[in-house]
Amino acid sequence: MGVQIMKRIVDRLGSRCSGLPRRSFYYTEVTMTDLVKEISSTTYPGRGIVIGTTPDGKYAACAYFIMGRSENSRNRVFVEDGEGIRTQAHDPSKMEDPSLIIYAPVRVLGNSTIVTNGDQTDTVYDLMKEGYTFEQALRTREFEPDAPNYTPRISGIMNVAEGKYDFAMSILKSNHGDPSSCQRFTFTYENPKAGEGYFIHTYMGDGNPLPSYEGEPTLVNIDGDIDTFTNNVWNALNADNKVSLFTRYIEIATGKYESRIINKNA
Repeated sequence: MGVQIMKRIVDRLGSRCSGLPRRSFYYTEVTMTDLVKEISSTTYPGRGIVIGTTPDGKYAACAYFIMGRSENSRNRVFVEDGEGIRTQAHDPSKMEDPSLIIYAPVRVLGNSTIVTNGDQTDTVYDLMKEGYTFEQALRTREFEPDAPNYTPRISGIMNVAEGKYDFAMSILKSNHGDPSSCQRFTFTYENPKAGEGYFIHTYMGDGNPLPSYEGEPTLVNIDGDIDTFTNNVWNALNADNKVSLFTRYIEIATGKYESRIINKNA
């Protein structure tokens, strides 16, 4: 998580004017975390989404990666599917259970690029076509039913139209491992700053059960062209557990994009 510096503000004016006891207020200043260091800080962040803006402010940037501990999870690759991507088995003969691991992580609807860690990509796509918002669509879903982990569903959407860009990120998670309650958080980012991005992933680290992500998406740096960005993310992922990576740069002025895919099972 990003380093947080707590600062104290004393409301002296209020106590002078009202005669009330002096009150203390706190606000949080979040400092940027190096993306490479953040990704490599744990051997198993699970699945992760990074969304932000390139340093020159010209491109909307995103990355989505998957990792795996079991043979079934590691037996996957990303492949292009229209304007998006889907997962598929690298070796179909070794595929055991396709549920939760075979899906379309990226789909494009008009000027919006949807990126998620599960089949909620289709939910968002289908319901937004009917006029629902990103957040409304996700209210029909909850965390994954993979007890005892109850893996969070993480999602993002990038809107690029008429030279403007904004994005949102979401996480749906169990109540600290209690599946009777779903916690829903949506974070929206308007006029995102050049060189800044936000990173959210499914797990805080390895464990049994796997600990769900905590807190807001982490403020991180976005560096270089698409190849530099892609290589930075891929090389930061744990060599044993990483499976596949997708990245995309969308030119904000025109909506044109270029993408990269890296599969460990090439």
